[in-house]
Amino acid sequence: MSAQHPAVEPLTILIAEDSAADLLLLSTIVRRQGHQVLTATNGEEAVELFARERPQLVLMDAIMPVMDGLAAARWIKQLAGEELVPIIFLTSLRESAALAECLDAGGDDFLPKPYNQLILAAKINAMDRLRRLQATMLQQRDQIARHHDYLLREQRAAKAVFDKVAHSGCINAAPNIRYLQSPYALFNGDLLLAAYTPSGDMHVLLGDFTGHGLPAAVGAMPLAEVFYGMTAKGYGLAQVLQEMNAKLKRILPVDMFCCATLLCLSTQRRVVEVWNGGMPEGYVHEVASGKRTPLQSRHLPLGVLSVQAFDDRTEVWPMALGDRVFLLSDGVLDTADANDQLFGVERLQQVFAANREPDRLFDDIEQALVAFRGVTRDDVSMVEITLSPGQPLRATGPLYADSGQSCPLDWSVSFEFRAETLKRYNPLPYLLQLLLEIQGLREQSGALYSVMAELYSNALEHGVLGLDSRLKRDAQGFTEYYRQRNDRLAQLNSGYVRVHVQVVPTEAGGKMTLCLEDSGQGFDVEQVLARPLDIDCLSGRGLSLVRQLSSEVRWSDGGRSVCVEFCWGALA
Repeated sequence: MSAQHPAVEPLTILIAEDSAADLLLLSTIVRRQGHQVLTATNGEEAVELFARERPQLVLMDAIMPVMDGLAAARWIKQLAGEELVPIIFLTSLRESAALAECLDAGGDDFLPKPYNQLILAAKINAMDRLRRLQATMLQQRDQIARHHDYLLREQRAAKAVFDKVAHSGCINAAPNIRYLQSPYALFNGDLLLAAYTPSGDMHVLLGDFTGHGLPAAVGAMPLAEVFYGMTAKGYGLAQVLQEMNAKLKRILPVDMFCCATLLCLSTQRRVVEVWNGGMPEGYVHEVASGKRTPLQSRHLPLGVLSVQAFDDRTEVWPMALGDRVFLLSDGVLDTADANDQLFGVERLQQVFAANREPDRLFDDIEQALVAFRGVTRDDVSMVEITLSPGQPLRATGPLYADSGQSCPLDWSVSFEFRAETLKRYNPLPYLLQLLLEIQGLREQSGALYSVMAELYSNALEHGVLGLDSRLKRDAQGFTEYYRQRNDRLAQLNSGYVRVHVQVVPTEAGGKMTLCLEDSGQGFDVEQVLARPLDIDCLSGRGLSLVRQLSSEVRWSDGGRSVCVEFCWGALA
């Protein structure tokens, strides 16, 4: 008996054998190997014992009265469920068909008669190893399933917060935006943000982080925070881009970045300003002519370059009411069919060319993707923004909750912004926040910012830089105007824009006077104001807007100085 393999751990073994002699022999052998034994003399008794005692291994005679071993094996396997309970058939059968029938019934091995003690011990140990392996696999599977459920609950909670942060703008409320987003995982690595500036322009960002799922969405929350915060304060694209790039460069690992297209759509100026860093080409779609102007990627993605090396230069394109801007992520182009062919740029261009109804272009592209029957390999995003009549100018929001008693009532302040500042800094958001300390002006913040932006733009572009707005009479001149603007601004080494603000109380409430003075050559105010407004022209709307939104406007010093007034009533 010393040659027998000792049991690793004692088992409870059920022996089902109708021969009393064989049952006694097997029971003795198995007990000497250190195992506990249960005995049955027919299949029905074996099934009842198994259901009651749950043994870990079964030695089953194939031929027994009442219920044979084959039927008993099927019942036991059904009762065991996912748990592996090895069944070793005890048989004197030699025919292949009979042995195969034992395996089909749920048997795992055979022990031929007469019994060999060494072979029996080895088979029991081998079946026990399989049983333990199966038990370990089931335990690990259940552990993985519990961990998976836990992660899904955690991700759903995080996604609820993420969605509220990332979609706190106007993406679901703006009537001129249509979009499609199909995430590859629970979290979308593509980011779509939209918000209005204080002057009623619309900022839109479509971003694509490296990878997809939760890691790709990690950078979305700080990016959204910068986008919404700076847009609401009136910062331009250049400053928003600089801050987003700096933040992502600081917080993301070196192998992560965000390809992005950021644009500013202005109904007042009838233009779209665009920065594309690593995204597929978008398009400006002119509805009247069908012309498509590509919005090419000319920059590296956000989070790659240092603050000093980052390029925030944008391109500006004219638009007419009803024209559209179409943006997409590379998940659209990389959608593959059953033959691993990509949807690609060519198919997208074919959809554009075949479209005859601009209002259906977005639907046509979506239907083309469905018809392609593609399998997505990445997050898929498309967005279409239409240049529509502007939204009513509104206050920037409940930024203050004080009673108004602490706001300044009688004061003045002056600033002078010189060449190096004019090149790199937009003072308007800072000035707006200063003026909104006056509670009476808060309800007029949208109009106030629009007037400030127009006057500052005129002082900088026409005064300091000496640009002629008549260049913008057509699309070609429009492009030339902004080329000259960028060149002259880069070379600027002198000049200034001065800002003076005076606030005084009045019997009716209060009055704010805002004056801007520039170092330019001035212009013939009467001649410019006498020009009829050409709605088809790409310039000339600014002065009309200023007169419309302010209480009073006055030019002096040959057009180099302008003052506007805003009045408000007494606070309740």
